[in-house]
Amino acid sequence: MKKEYDAGRKSPWEDLKPLFQTADLVIGNLEGAVGTVSETVDPDGIPLFAIDSADISLLADAGFHVIGIENNHIYDLGITGYQNTVHQLLKKDLHPVSFEHSPYFLSVKGLVLAIITINTVPRKNNFNNPLYTIELEQKLRLARTLANLVVVSIHWGSELLDWPSKSQREAAAWLIAQGADIIVGSHPHVVQNREMIDGKPVFFSLGNHLFDQKYPATKNGLIVELTVKNGQYQCKGIHTRTKPHSFYPEIFYPETFDPESDASVSNPLPSLSYNSKLLNINGYDLVPVSVFEQDKTKIILQGYRNDRLIWRSHPMPLVYLAVSQLDGKEDSLFALLNYYSPIDKGINMRPYVYGVDSQGLQAKWRGSALAFPLLDAFISPQNPRILCALHRGDAFIALDDTNTQTRIVAYEWNGFGFKGLPDSVAHHYFHAAHLEK
Repeated sequence: MKKEYDAGRKSPWEDLKPLFQTADLVIGNLEGAVGTVSETVDPDGIPLFAIDSADISLLADAGFHVIGIENNHIYDLGITGYQNTVHQLLKKDLHPVSFEHSPYFLSVKGLVLAIITINTVPRKNNFNNPLYTIELEQKLRLARTLANLVVVSIHWGSELLDWPSKSQREAAAWLIAQGADIIVGSHPHVVQNREMIDGKPVFFSLGNHLFDQKYPATKNGLIVELTVKNGQYQCKGIHTRTKPHSFYPEIFYPETFDPESDASVSNPLPSLSYNSKLLNINGYDLVPVSVFEQDKTKIILQGYRNDRLIWRSHPMPLVYLAVSQLDGKEDSLFALLNYYSPIDKGINMRPYVYGVDSQGLQAKWRGSALAFPLLDAFISPQNPRILCALHRGDAFIALDDTNTQTRIVAYEWNGFGFKGLPDSVAHHYFHAAHLEK
């Protein structure tokens, strides 16, 4: 691939620039890390993908805006390579999105998009599959609360398998149940069929885009084109192919292509409605935007009234957000934020209650982690004054973060904080919330 580029110094995306540069947003998955290696494989025989820092500018020049870096090769050069990759992407005004930085919020012509990137393939660092975890549930919950559309980019499946596995289908159904609107997969290196699952489009594998492999099937790829109009979105796949002895992708039209209609190429999926309503409190629409701050992604909440920006919050490590009448009268914002506390000497979830007015967010209450170390919490869908909390099994007086036991507690707002309720009440509200979900 590098020899082909060095020979002509032509951008690999020269033929695709007209498509990319007319799009409002272009998202890609970057497999590899910025840096150098003395050999092309590690001691275990696994290929290492090193990227010259100078080549990152090609992505920006091609028209990319957001780069997913959650895959099995981002740590090929260790933590230093990962950090170099993030740094070089930011230098070129490209937005790197990892699982840690998800959901990543951005607005495109009034549409709030949330992007979540997931990797399920083992890699060189200490890897834990994030599927079916509380952490991923929280990310999807926050995304569906604040965004019109939730896009999940997931690295999964088996290499060179041209049909989705049972585990991929099960994972897709779970992700959609948690709030995903569109799922786009990678890793198999061959195109896998797209399907509708529970009314949502799933592109199981886009195959290869710009990648050096010898098998004929790996020369094919898909670009997902998402069009939004009048509260509806539509997806289609644009076929790409690389010619023999080349690794540059080109738009590929099958022999059955009808110039009067691109249906044979794209086969658009049915138009689907998106969530056109933003979270609103006291007349202010809350529009999130993600920002990098010291290698961490935080979220700024922007308060809009009549499409005019009135205020902006400070960057927050936000985990959960809900509008609720905790006192039974006025709307408040309940939030979970990841902050340090000397009580448990760690960065963990802390509950906050905010009032909202023309000046922005006004802190009304904050607690360390309620009665016990906190794993999750949410406002009851059945009663806006009830907070349901999932705690670790240990206590602040005897902290043990290896404790795998959990306890559930229901709390009620009393104007000054949350008071615990009987266990029977907690089980009632948790059971009701589970049934509603």
